[in-house]
Amino acid sequence: MSLAVVAAVAVAAMLSGTLAVARAMFLSSHDLTVVTTVVAMAAAVSLGAALLLGRHVVLRCRELVAAAREFGGEGTFTPLAAPAPAELVALSRELALTGERLAASRERERALETSRRELVAWISHDLRTPLAGLRAMSEALEDGVVADPARYHRQMRTEVERLNSMVTDLFELSRIHAGALSLSPTRTSLYDLVGDALAGADALARQHGVRLAGGAVDPLPVEVDGKEMTRVLSNLLVNAIRHTPAEGTVAIAAERRADAVVLSVTDACGGIPEEDLPRVFDTGWRGSRARTPPSGAGLGLAIVRGIVEAHSGHADVHNVPGGCRFELTLPAPA
Repeated sequence: MSLAVVAAVAVAAMLSGTLAVARAMFLSSHDLTVVTTVVAMAAAVSLGAALLLGRHVVLRCRELVAAAREFGGEGTFTPLAAPAPAELVALSRELALTGERLAASRERERALETSRRELVAWISHDLRTPLAGLRAMSEALEDGVVADPARYHRQMRTEVERLNSMVTDLFELSRIHAGALSLSPTRTSLYDLVGDALAGADALARQHGVRLAGGAVDPLPVEVDGKEMTRVLSNLLVNAIRHTPAEGTVAIAAERRADAVVLSVTDACGGIPEEDLPRVFDTGWRGSRARTPPSGAGLGLAIVRGIVEAHSGHADVHNVPGGCRFELTLPAPA
């Protein structure tokens, strides 16, 4: 309608002006009739062309509205198939790109929802086990049927420490997901960070009969939060020790690559199935039975990834002969 009105106004103005000039200038009525006829035919052709073009634009607009309505209802957008004005084609292309981004977002949302449900299920199971043990031991102590109360007290303390560890991991993970992780980066040496982490994991390694190797760590400088990065290394070392058989070796190394520093922890777990590698750092993931720890809720590696990404780095894992290697890539200080 707008195109037709614009064309009609333009043609009517030209027709009126031409007729007025012709009537004032031409003395012959025959010449005036010819000019009037030509101008009237031109006006009819112009209006017809405007109506045809307007109808074409309107049809494409209606198709685009229908596609947008389908997009809002079903979440899928079908681009215009017939030729259309360039502006409508550009709009259709942008809507198609938006549809792809929304589809990817929905996939991520479904994956996060699945991960959340798995986490809730696993946490519920892991909390129920120590709570049931604590309840049974407290009832036994209350009824006075325990021959060695000191042993029960030690076991209860162990279960409480286990619960406290899971709650601490959940709190840390919630801070990471909420973007509330506060970092205080300082320039420090990887040699010192690795040394502290190895010292903290030495007792567990001795208990499992695993040898720790950290001689390949160079004193490379990094800008990190020492407390958080020590937690990262501790999680990786504990995870590696628990899945390395007795007499095995867990090695930690660091090297400089281009503008980054790469810190790696290699174990002798026997490897991770290829289909599980993309999910290793997912919240609550535990993988196959061979890599399921005797305790914990599968949060350690998710915390590792969150802390490393908060330092503008990234965490990777890949299989090596006899085991797997976790690599942390951190930006090198200027």
